[in-house]
Order: sequence, then structure tokens, then C-alpha cells
Amino acid sequence: MQGCLMRCKYCHNRDTWDTDGGREVTVPELMKDITSYRHFINASGGGVTASGGEAMLQQAFVAELFAACKAEGIHTCLDTNGFVRNYDEQLEAVLDVTDLVLLDIKQINDQKHIPLTHVSNRYTLEFARHLAAKGKKMWIRYVVVPTWSDDDESAEGLGQFIQSLGECVEKVELLPYHELGKHKWDVLGDPYELTEIHPPKKETMDRIQAILGKYHDNVKY
Repeated sequence: MQGCLMRCKYCHNRDTWDTDGGREVTVPELMKDITSYRHFINASGGGVTASGGEAMLQQAFVAELFAACKAEGIHTCLDTNGFVRNYDEQLEAVLDVTDLVLLDIKQINDQKHIPLTHVSNRYTLEFARHLAAKGKKMWIRYVVVPTWSDDDESAEGLGQFIQSLGECVEKVELLPYHELGKHKWDVLGDPYELTEIHPPKKETMDRIQAILGKYHDNVKY
């Protein structure tokens, strides 16, 4: 979905930042497409994931879409950075029809999070606590970016935070930084600031996995 309030330096969907981009669709139109894949969805054990951009910028639409999916017995998943500022009936309407939340935590250290994303992590962490209080199932996703999020201190802090969320965190997923979205920045004429940064080595991923593994028993990459 179009629109995002974060400005992550490594974003591989740079083209989704603009809320005026993309094309408009209705829930019935989407459901027609979704239900045409029902056999595949049932066979694979999959479902529908709302992503972006940032899906939570279009909460009313996501709530309607997920409600329609639930009526068809289709699993719903929300992929979000958790930058939520209003805790109201609209938010709860989304969460009530969401089976699983994939929550991206970019950096646990706000002094590093702000230059990396141009916003504070305060809203993301607050949203994580809200999900935990509701007992909502979630996966925590963490992009390992060399020099930005691959240090031991950040991993320790993230692990401690994840542990505080309790059993609702089913999985911690480490995502190695990649350069696949750089061309989108080039096409849009925007400078890509991480040209000197390359994907992390296996040793780095193993180290971060080991640290987080002290706080959660299901850390994968």
C-alpha cells in the first residue's frame, strides 16, 4: 500500500513513500482477485498480508479488507513498522481482524534509529507493547545493516525488549541488508546514501542470532 512516514536509508520500496502513487482499488475488487487464488492459499497454508509502504496509513481500508478475508476464512497478516500515533476504534478495528503482525523494529537505540529512519522509534515500541497487552501474535523483524544495526549493544537491547513482550512474540526474524532496491532510488533521482554498505557476512548474522537467542528461543534468518 502507498505511503510511509519513515524514510529508511535502505528502503527497497522507495517508490511506495508517496501517498499519491499507485492505483486505487476497492475491497470487492481485491477480494475477487484474492478468492481466485483460494486453492493455492488453502494448499500452501498462506493468507493475505497487507504491506507497503505502510499499511497502517490506510487503516479503514485494511480493516475492511481483513474483515472480508476473515469472512472467507482467509488468514490475515499485517506487515508494519508500527508507526502508530492514535490508539482509537479504527486501530482496534484493524487489530480485531488481524491474525498475525509482522513488526519491523529498525533500531532499538533511538539515537541510531532517528538518523537511520528520520523518525523516533518511540511509536514503534509503544505499538509493540500495545500488541503484547492484547496478546496479539507477532513476529519481530530486524534488518541487519552493517555499521547501522549490527553492533552487540543494539542486539542486546533489542533482545531485552523482545523478552519483555512475552509469549505473544512467536518468532524473531533477522533480515540481512541487501542492495536490491537501490535502482528504485536511482530511477526516482534520489541519492542512495548506503552505496558503501554491503550485505552482512554470515559471521555477523550468526553473531546477532546468538545474542538474540539468549532472549528468545526462535530466532531465524
